Amino acid sequence: MLLSVIVPVYNTAGEGKLEYCLNSLVSQTLEDMEIIAVDDCSTDDSWQILQRFERKYPGRFRAVHSEVNRKQGGAKNIGLSFARGEWIGFIDSDDWITPDMYEKLLSRAGQTGADMVGCDYCLTDEHSMKVGQVVPNNRPEQTGILDHEKYASLILDSGSLVVKIYRREIILGCGSRFPEGIFYEDNALGNTWMLRAKHFEYIPEPMYYYYQHDASTVHTITKKRCEDRMQAGRIMIAEAKKYGYFEEYYRELEYSFTVLFYVNTLFSYMLGVKQKDPAFVKAMGREMRETFPDFQKNPWYQERFNEEEKRLVDMQQRSTMRFMLYFTLLWTWRGLRKKLAGVLKGRKHNA
Repeated sequence: MLLSVIVPVYNTAGEGKLEYCLNSLVSQTLEDMEIIAVDDCSTDDSWQILQRFERKYPGRFRAVHSEVNRKQGGAKNIGLSFARGEWIGFIDSDDWITPDMYEKLLSRAGQTGADMVGCDYCLTDEHSMKVGQVVPNNRPEQTGILDHEKYASLILDSGSLVVKIYRREIILGCGSRFPEGIFYEDNALGNTWMLRAKHFEYIPEPMYYYYQHDASTVHTITKKRCEDRMQAGRIMIAEAKKYGYFEEYYRELEYSFTVLFYVNTLFSYMLGVKQKDPAFVKAMGREMRETFPDFQKNPWYQERFNEEEKRLVDMQQRSTMRFMLYFTLLWTWRGLRKKLAGVLKGRKHNA
């Protein structure tokens, strides 16, 4: 078997999302592949859909059911235990891909000897093959035989796991598996797998369709999701220490942790969680400071965050209450200003 594609599934039967994803897989031009779809204790018709696909495509499609909800990481781990392919790929069950994506990725691997190959994705809110907003996942200078500089660059800008395929030994030859019971599982150990690769290739073409809808992980902000992202950050650092690359890539990991654990979580929490807990925000800032005391001096932090973001972070580090009050007033004013602008525009139009 050349390729195993693992699909974690949880309650994506609605609006034809799951079937659209699976149809894009069974219609791949690459013939020597298996699809392992793992139902993570869904409460909708997802499991019935998987069973139907398994009956229709015997030998190509395998449906597996988990009796316990283990989140995406747990479902992926179950899929890995069944994988027979020389290569491993992943896809989310509400996304889809072009018919020739895997054939193109494996062809590039065969031409170059790469053991990890990726492409771009596009954002879309409709079930079609129309290319939406293209998101470049990597850069040409990151490709080729991997050395310290390229590894460092990939830690900073790794790109998404679902748009890549990996030689079997990179993943299954490693003792680490996805953390279970949390979201953002890819962020937790992506670096460990990536640093096991020797040669990376990249096709700058959007062959993966990332479906944008209200139930997506990135669009559902709760305190639990924020805690999951923080836990993923902790695991990311623990992995680096466990496998001995923490010191070598300290600055890159410092920046990645700052983004994942702290800044993105902090702003998401403030914007998306209605009942805000000052103690939670204060503890987040304290742990950031304890883990990387000089994170605000990080060169990529200085370069990539704008002045307002850095000012807000500095404010939170100094006083959580002042930060929360200022942030609330700031975004209330911006929302009001936007509404007023709309009213004034309407008055002008009707004048």
